[in-house]
Amino acid sequence: MALIAKLVEPWRRRHWRADPKALAAYAGLRPFTVVTGGSEGIGLALARRFARAGHDLLLVARRPEPLRLAADRIRAESRVEVATLAVDVTRSDAIAALEAALAQRGAYADILINSAGIGLAGQFGEQSPEAMAQLLELNVRALTVLTRHFLTGMRVRGRGGILNLASLGGYAPGPHQAAYYASKAYVLSLSEAVAAETAGQGVRVCALAPGPVNTRFHERMGAESARYRALVPPASADAVARAGYLGFVLGWRVTVPGLINPCLALALRVMPHRLVIPIVGWLLQPRGQNAPNA
Repeated sequence: MALIAKLVEPWRRRHWRADPKALAAYAGLRPFTVVTGGSEGIGLALARRFARAGHDLLLVARRPEPLRLAADRIRAESRVEVATLAVDVTRSDAIAALEAALAQRGAYADILINSAGIGLAGQFGEQSPEAMAQLLELNVRALTVLTRHFLTGMRVRGRGGILNLASLGGYAPGPHQAAYYASKAYVLSLSEAVAAETAGQGVRVCALAPGPVNTRFHERMGAESARYRALVPPASADAVARAGYLGFVLGWRVTVPGLINPCLALALRVMPHRLVIPIVGWLLQPRGQNAPNA
């Protein structure tokens, strides 16, 4: 894998031109991979996979104790440096806290993994304004702000990249999870657009779009009773992380893990919404609940 990446690197940097003055700001600093939502679930699985490839890590999440446990686990598995930062990335001072944590270690963000996110299940009109605002702040605004901030240095250095956690749900409207599906459609669209804008500058920008994954995510968002939880076998977080790492190294703009999910993603792209939305809505509807009359 490292050999493939090395061979294609000149092509990835075909439009990049070094600016010695700008590059001087990074002289003597070490590259770190920053993982938001890195204390559990897919974020932790991605952190472990990048650690096995030799990446020093800064794990970011809100709660200190899960962060400590995640860092200890990675240190036991891999010979890399693992730093932690307990911060809510939706806060206005989150970027300053991230930069301070990196500066303390003589490091810069070479790779950013935006894995932090929340879901929201139920009727859109019955969601509280507070819950809706929290979802938009984390899934959309914070991801956008972090992507924009760290992309600047990556373009200066002509290396690094951003891996944004999207979802197979981003390919279609999702009745009963409307705001969550819409937020992941945003992540897909943003990632593909920025990847096109930075093509040839040495920076990878990828979206990882898994289907259901065997984590506590569905329980926390209140979707455990949805039909898809009984009908669609979930992937493991480790399998998703392996696919995400491979897609990132190869420079894919979107990685859809699994054998069936890429076919589903294509079908959701080409099928009329008039057909797709009732099917998706039925799958997302709680079991035992009848669909409303059309």
